[in-house]
Amino acid sequence: MRDKIIEEILKFGNDVYIDEPMKCHVSFRIGGPVSAFVVSPSIEIFIKTFSFLKEIREVKVLGNGTNVLPKDSKMDFFILSTNRLNKIEILEDKIICESGLNLKSLCNITAKNGIAGFENLYGIPGSVGGAVYMNAGAYGSEIADLVLYVEAYDGNKIVRFNVNELKFSYRNSLFREEKDLIILRVAFKKFNDEPDLILEKMREIILKRVEKQPLEFPSAGSVFKRPRKDFYVGSAIEKAGLKGFKIGGAKVSEKHAGFIINYNNATYDDVVNLIKYIKEKIYENYKINLETEIEIW
Repeated sequence: MRDKIIEEILKFGNDVYIDEPMKCHVSFRIGGPVSAFVVSPSIEIFIKTFSFLKEIREVKVLGNGTNVLPKDSKMDFFILSTNRLNKIEILEDKIICESGLNLKSLCNITAKNGIAGFENLYGIPGSVGGAVYMNAGAYGSEIADLVLYVEAYDGNKIVRFNVNELKFSYRNSLFREEKDLIILRVAFKKFNDEPDLILEKMREIILKRVEKQPLEFPSAGSVFKRPRKDFYVGSAIEKAGLKGFKIGGAKVSEKHAGFIINYNNATYDDVVNLIKYIKEKIYENYKINLETEIEIW
């Protein structure tokens, strides 16, 4: 059955990788093989492929894989990647880009064209679609501040949502609630400024990241959501004495305790057990139940 499905979606114009290890496609560098990893070259083919697959096989959509922890054993579903959905159009009053565009690329392109507003997002890993999905942010900015509208596929048709319909909040959006919606395109506000000033601010941001975050190790960024504005998870984990604490090959970063790093061939179980242990300690100390920012498959 799988071979017949693959034969059909190859006719659509997709590239298909059979029994593809997910560790090659997520920033944690953890994850076993999926039945098929499908890469569509355009939004039209992506929609056709998704519509075909969803009726006969479990399918998950993946961007850059920077916020996902897949299990180590074989996963009997298809992955549909947005990596090649990376077109961008700069218009007089807005920027429109496809959901698979790397967020870092968006920041670089806008900077070179004298478009401001994206500087604080520079260095956040992941795709534009992923950033909108979780309302990514840093240094006082969120991507929600820049969005005009989003075009998404609801399983039957493309629907446009204006920013006031997207239910943006801290690390949350409409798309985390409505799992059937798939982000295809995002339109952003356009603010002009001097390219040199924008690039200088981006350099300052990336230097802060290098100084404060364990970018030299595989990770999925900040593991936990902040439960409230005045509660800093990294500081709480550090005060609980967990900086450097490890289970197997997974470790709480000594540079930033909000990160769990894959420092020595960590497994899925290593990371999951470390997350569980941290949650228990934080509840013991603060009576707060932490929620993960990352998605665990």
